[in-house]
Amino acid sequence: MKTMWKALCAAAMIGMSMLPARAEEKTINMGTLSWEDLTPITGITKKVLEDAGYTVKVTEFSEWGIAYAALAKGDIQVLASQTDYVAQDYWNKNKNRLEKISPVSHGLYQGIAVPKYVPIDSLEQLNENSDKFSGKIIGIEPGSGLMKDASNAVKDYGIKLQLVEGSTAAMTAALKSAYDRKEWIAVTIWEPSWMVQKYEVKYLKDPKGVFPPPQSYYWIGQKGFSADNPRAREAMASVYVPIADITAINGAVKDGKTMDQAVQDWIGANADLIKRWENIKKN
Repeated sequence: MKTMWKALCAAAMIGMSMLPARAEEKTINMGTLSWEDLTPITGITKKVLEDAGYTVKVTEFSEWGIAYAALAKGDIQVLASQTDYVAQDYWNKNKNRLEKISPVSHGLYQGIAVPKYVPIDSLEQLNENSDKFSGKIIGIEPGSGLMKDASNAVKDYGIKLQLVEGSTAAMTAALKSAYDRKEWIAVTIWEPSWMVQKYEVKYLKDPKGVFPPPQSYYWIGQKGFSADNPRAREAMASVYVPIADITAINGAVKDGKTMDQAVQDWIGANADLIKRWENIKKN
């Protein structure tokens, strides 16, 4: 009986070994947010995957919470994100169902800044110059990671200026208006941003370390993505976009190009680099 059972098991194992391996899916469902740092990363990685034979479908989300929920549920497979600070709460909430695939850029920095002609250098100097700033720090969209950190800075430093919620467009208009007139203004701003290229600004020193250090961007995916899609993972892991290049792409958009045009121009100018990225091992 034991001999027969061993023979049956051996036959089953041989049969299983003859089955073809499950083919890797050739469609990648990618998520993104329509922000000036994530859109170039998404567009460049999409190009590399398409050159490797994949069909890439991109879904845009308006905020991290919705994007992470879609990733955890499986509505999308991959998403570029900063997991250490900006989106840390969303990562921690969902990380049991997710995995880090690879780093794709580094250098995101956010803080409160003033034009370089304003003769202060630290957050600690805001209160003594409150009237020159009209009692305001001009912020962006409520709920963003930058506004959360700026709100913490206001509390931790006892800043008496009002942190004004609004939009990136409104903050940009206010910065331009003040800059053109050489007026004092304090804004929430970040790198990479075309504004840092166009306007000479300086981040106010943060001796208490309220704002996070420069952050990395990662491709993240549903748990098991890398195991199920080894070639796609390898293609994605080959991509690394310097933060200065992301800033330059956004500068081109500000100068009149569409984001698609600016990304395609970057890809064209970096054709040799793209070829090296695409020189991946065939499975």
